[in-house]
Amino acid sequence: MATSAIRKRKFNANEISAGTNAVINTVFWIYSALCVIPLLIVVAVSLSDERTVTVEGYNIWPKKFSLGAYDFLLNDWKPIVHSYGVSIFVTVVGTLVALSIMTLYAYPISRRDFKHRGIFSFIVFFTILFNSGLVPFYLTYKQGLHLQNTMLVLMLPMFVQGFFVILIRTFFSGSIPPALIESAKIDGAGELRTFVRIVLPLSLPVLASVGLLCTLNYWNDWFLSLLFINQEGPMSIQFRMYKTLLDIAYLSSNSQAYSAIMQANPNFQMPSETARMAMAVVGIGPIIFIYPFFQRYFIQGLTVGAVKG
Repeated sequence: MATSAIRKRKFNANEISAGTNAVINTVFWIYSALCVIPLLIVVAVSLSDERTVTVEGYNIWPKKFSLGAYDFLLNDWKPIVHSYGVSIFVTVVGTLVALSIMTLYAYPISRRDFKHRGIFSFIVFFTILFNSGLVPFYLTYKQGLHLQNTMLVLMLPMFVQGFFVILIRTFFSGSIPPALIESAKIDGAGELRTFVRIVLPLSLPVLASVGLLCTLNYWNDWFLSLLFINQEGPMSIQFRMYKTLLDIAYLSSNSQAYSAIMQANPNFQMPSETARMAMAVVGIGPIIFIYPFFQRYFIQGLTVGAVKG
């Protein structure tokens, strides 16, 4: 009887044994710890005394608490606040505009009834494989478009990214049934209304993913500021931290400059390792709050159109 009961038991593809479940959970706990512990060390070192870090090395908890690194960075706080404003504006506006443009580009080339979809798809794919190089890129934005020292130059180069366009197009092609679009046409909906009212709500997972990646690209970018922004222009927070790091390296290697500072302020202590970690905390601080916001849309997008039993 026991053998026949086992044979009659239905196979469940989602069911795993308790031992396998424990192993999987253990692996993910270890992986999560490997991701979180370095971040905790960065925060702990930024809150530690410079001399203690130099002697005893990095620790997951500050052995001697000190805010010297943050005092050094925030001694002149107005430029940092200004750079934060620049980065937040560029990140928010750039992500919204880039996501809109790439979505509007990807939707037509995902439609099989669009006659020129192959040509426009090739143009996007070609930009993934080849680029013009740094010198033509620099001359186009500086001498051609005259965008030096403007916020637009920090956003425009990343408005359209080929990989993201292909990713959105692939999602549209594989996840939006053509019959759904045809039924919308039968009901009298135009292309724009179909796109806004039907396609976009069903595409929240890919829009949230691409939006998150665009947000990270804009927030972490410092190279565009290095190319096109001088002292008087809008400087991102990442580039300002980069310049601060160069200033620390210069003072550490130039004994005359360091001696001049010590004569003006005998109690001055040059932070090095702690300042690097403090700059990392200042740079990544606001972007951490983006993840819960996007996670909400991940969950919402995955449940759109689900079959309810």
